[in-house]
Parts: sequence; C-alpha cells; structure tokens
Amino acid sequence: MASALSAPAASAVAAARCKVFGGGRNDGRAGCRVGVARKGCDFQLCTMPQAFRTILSHAESYLGCWCLLGFRLRMTPIRTFPSNSIFQRPFSSASRDRVNTSHITMAVAVDASRFEGVPMAPPDPILGVSEAFKADTSDLKLNLGVGAYRTEELQPAVLNVVKKAEKLMLEKGENKEYLPIEGFAAFNKATADLLLGADNPVIKQGRVATLQSLSGTGSLRLAAAFIQRYFPDAKVLISSPTWGNHKNIFNDARVPWSEYRYYDPKTVGLDFEGMIADIQAAPEGSFVLLHGCAHNPTGIDPTPEQWEKLADVIEEKKHMPFFDVAYQGFASGSLDEDASSVRLFVKRGLEVFVAQSYSKNLGLYAERIGAINVICSAPEVADRVKSQLKRLARPMYSNPPIHGAKIVANVVGDPTMFGEWKEEMEQMAGRIKNVRQKLYDSLTAKDQSGKDWSFILSQIGMFSFTGLNRPQSDNMTDKWHIYMTKDGRISLAGLNLAKCEYLADAIIDSFHNVN
Repeated sequence: MASALSAPAASAVAAARCKVFGGGRNDGRAGCRVGVARKGCDFQLCTMPQAFRTILSHAESYLGCWCLLGFRLRMTPIRTFPSNSIFQRPFSSASRDRVNTSHITMAVAVDASRFEGVPMAPPDPILGVSEAFKADTSDLKLNLGVGAYRTEELQPAVLNVVKKAEKLMLEKGENKEYLPIEGFAAFNKATADLLLGADNPVIKQGRVATLQSLSGTGSLRLAAAFIQRYFPDAKVLISSPTWGNHKNIFNDARVPWSEYRYYDPKTVGLDFEGMIADIQAAPEGSFVLLHGCAHNPTGIDPTPEQWEKLADVIEEKKHMPFFDVAYQGFASGSLDEDASSVRLFVKRGLEVFVAQSYSKNLGLYAERIGAINVICSAPEVADRVKSQLKRLARPMYSNPPIHGAKIVANVVGDPTMFGEWKEEMEQMAGRIKNVRQKLYDSLTAKDQSGKDWSFILSQIGMFSFTGLNRPQSDNMTDKWHIYMTKDGRISLAGLNLAKCEYLADAIIDSFHNVN
C-alpha cells in the first residue's frame, strides 16, 4: 500500500473533483482529467504540475479503489472501457487487497480554459482604496478616498427625510412593475424643476428632454452613446484633472476626448487662462465637459465672472456645454446657488447636456438614481432627442429602477419634506465647511515653514486637493494609515473634527519629508 499523502497533496486532493466510474462519486474541479488503468491500456502520460503527480502517485491509498480522477473541464472519460473491464464495477475491500499495483500506470490529459486570454483587470483607483482600508487593522486608519458622506462619528448617514419618504411609500403600498424606458414621470418632472427652476421658460415650452437613468455614471454613459452615434466626428474636452470615471465612460463609448488645463499646481488653484486657451483652440463643435459645482477632484470652481467668460467662448466656438451635476445643494448648501452655472448657459439660449445624480445630496448611493437632461432649441427637437435616448437605453439597461425615483419625487413634490431636505443639506454642507476650517487651522498652527495653506479654504464641496504627489500620498497611507487617491485628493466628508489634527500632522510630514 502507498504511503499516506503529504499535507499539500491531501489539500489538493480535497480541493479536486473526482468521479469514480462504477462507484458514482463526483466531487470535481476543472483543469485536467486523470486516468488509472492496467498496463497495456492505450493512455499517454502528459505533463502536469508536481502537486498532481504526487496525488496520482498516492491515488490508490487515497481513493481505495480503481478510478478515473476527474479534474476536468469537460467530464468525459479518457477511454471507454469494455463491459468486462475492472472499471465497470466497484471493488470490495477483499478485491482491492488482491490488486497488484505493479500493473498500474497513470495518465493525465489537460484541457485549457476558454478564458485563457482574459487578463486580470487592475483594481479601481477609487473603490480599491476602500478595500485596502478594510484590510488595515490600525486604530488610526482613516478612509478619505471614496466620496461618501459620513456623520461626525464617521458612520454612513441615511437622511431623516429619506426615512420619512420611505415610510410613506410603505404605508401607501407600491408595486414592482416595470417603469417606462424614460423612467418615473413624477421624478423626471421633479429633477428638471430642481435643476432649472420650475418657472424656467425652457420647461414651460417643452424644450427639455429628460430621462431617468442610473445615477451620474449611467447618465453620462447614455449621453456618451448618444454623442458617439449622432456626433461621430466630435471630441469631448475634459478638465485636467477630472473624476476618474469620466475617461473610462468615454473610452467605453468609443468617444474621442482630450484635456483642457484646469488645475495650476503652482497656485493650487484654477488655471483659468489655460482653460480658456485650450477651449478656444479645440475644433469647432466640440463637447465641453464641465463640473456644475464642487469640481471633482480639486474643489476649485470658476467665479461667476469666469462662468460668464466660459459661456462667451463656448458660444463663439459653437461648442456644446455638457455639465456633470453631482453635488447640487451639497456644495454650498443651496440648491439654487449650486445650479447657477447651468442656468446661466440655458438663459443665454445655448443647447446643453446635463447629467444629474442624487447619490450625494440625498445620500441615495445604492439606489442608482439620476437623470440625463438635454435642453434643446425647440420642442420638436427635444422630442426627437428623447426618442433616440430611449432607443439607446433600451438595449443598455432597458428601464431604470423605481425605488429611488419615488423617494426623490416624494421629497421634491411635498413642500414639508422638501423644506426638511434643504435643512439637512445645509447641515451636511455646514459640517464639511467646519471640518475644512479646522483642518486649515491645524495646518497653520502646526506647520512652522510658513507655507500658505489658504487654498484649503478657497476650495468647495466634499473634496480637497492637497497638492501632494504620488510618493507623498503613498506616505500618507504607508506611515499614517490615511487612505486617499494617489492624485492627492482627500474626501473631507469622511473626516471629523477630532481627526483634523492627526490629518494635519500627516500632511505636513508627507509634504516636507517626502519628495
């Protein structure tokens, strides 16, 4: 009898699937087929990993019978045995004792996976931060990577007005029927009113094509598909830097893009002259992707006067403005103020694309609720645009989910809940402003170098662009257990007042001691 299996071999055997012909046992793992047969059978011994050689050399002692081990991709025997073959019947313990193991040979045939050409994808640069954070056991760790709001206790928050809306929905009862392709009608009206103002002439004139879509990402992706189909020669201009998923979205839709200057590392501010020059130099009729408020990742927005100048240049060059509005009400605390850039372009009579999201301002991250709006020159144009957006949405995701849409429609449509929502938004925006101020105060008090940290206060929204480079950002994580994106962005929404001094120590150390 063969010796007992080593621990690695036993583990490999335990992980493998085996089929005993005649015994009916099937435990399996894909990869290769192994046969055990009398000498003289027409088998070919194939190259195989050493672990499986070990398994085969101990196959009799492990299985206690003649068998065909089925490490398989396709569970087919290597050879068909005649009816009088020893493999066609199970063995008693007595018959096993009479087996002469010197008459045994072993064979293996390996099947390659059809997925051999599929490489491993790299981790997502933003969501991967959370995975690394979870694996860290330090009590000092901070997750400032993902843009999700946290309470002062650094816990996820569900808005009270959302709980109230859901309670009312539950009491009324709701079905789970499919929505139309364009989404929930009450939501579409509410979201357009919120973006443009309910009394805006373009709404009254029927010049707005609105489709509920899958939050900001889904809305951007649907618009990208529209651009690719109906403006195949157009290029999209994207700020440098921008939200990490913007480039992925347009790449996936096969829409060409280029960057315009936005961030000035020397001033840690807006490079407005470079921005204007690049937009002016772009081919006429380009799409210009603009962040409606609270630019991600820099937190740097143009002034009202700069927005006017941008509108002049875009109109002159016959470009199409395309706004990504992910933080309406969450940046300044005012829904109207945060929509002022979009409303300026619409008031000037420009046709405009706008993607919206309710992940941040209502905390509906997992509901995937948003919209794509296209403001057109005439009602009949809006009708045609909407029909083609629906046509593109149908094979992409068919129709959107209902739960988040009903929450938004109920909150915006009810004066009492709408007022409560605005109060909660002001509180969230206020908490982030307080954290921003405390971080600035801590940096100024602790850093004796005389460095000007005032750019922290000039930024807006949930993010701060620290100016730290990649090695410095790595030091923040490796030494201080502070998780952030490698471009130096931190999410102030994931910070509280109690941790500001610790964060300031980490930033000062990384900035001055790491090149």
